[in-house]
Amino acid sequence: MTGGCDRRSGENGQGGSNAAVNAASVPLPADISSGEVPPAGDATAGGDKGAFTAKLDRSHAGADLPDLIFTDPAGKDVTLDSFRGRPVLVNLWATWCGPCVAEMPMLDRLAAQYKGKGLAVLTVSQDTGEAGAITAFFARNKLPHLAAWRDPENGLGFHYATGVLPTTVLYDREGKEVVRVVGAKDWSDAEGRELIEDLVD
Repeated sequence: MTGGCDRRSGENGQGGSNAAVNAASVPLPADISSGEVPPAGDATAGGDKGAFTAKLDRSHAGADLPDLIFTDPAGKDVTLDSFRGRPVLVNLWATWCGPCVAEMPMLDRLAAQYKGKGLAVLTVSQDTGEAGAITAFFARNKLPHLAAWRDPENGLGFHYATGVLPTTVLYDREGKEVVRVVGAKDWSDAEGRELIEDLVD
């Protein structure tokens, strides 16, 4: 099963607690219930990284970066296609999704580690409420290498249509999709490292 949140459950949980997390979710430490990022290191209760059970989907490999509009941290419109020419990691997440929040420290480390190789790590919120919830999330958590990208119309969510958060999609420098990662991923394991290394080479 995938460690992730059912997007349909989250529609009623927007702006609330993590009650929307379904039975397949990552076991969460106490601080996750308030939307806080767990301490760096073990992201799951008791350090059980086996709870990150994302599924890899390569059925869309070779698809082009979509020319869909979302907003940058300053609120200006941008498209994924504008990132063509560099490797891109697109992570769809929400503040109410516990597994999404648990994955954030690892994404922050990836952004820091691979910045020199041009990797763009785009954490694109699927929250449908005011931008303040996303801004507040980044303000209270120490994730200096990530930014509050937003998809207020859920255009990317509808495009990828996995039905699960988090969903992460990797694109190569030519703007071609490599793989979709459906559910929370342990990016520090051998498979996660290989996915990123192959992407930035």
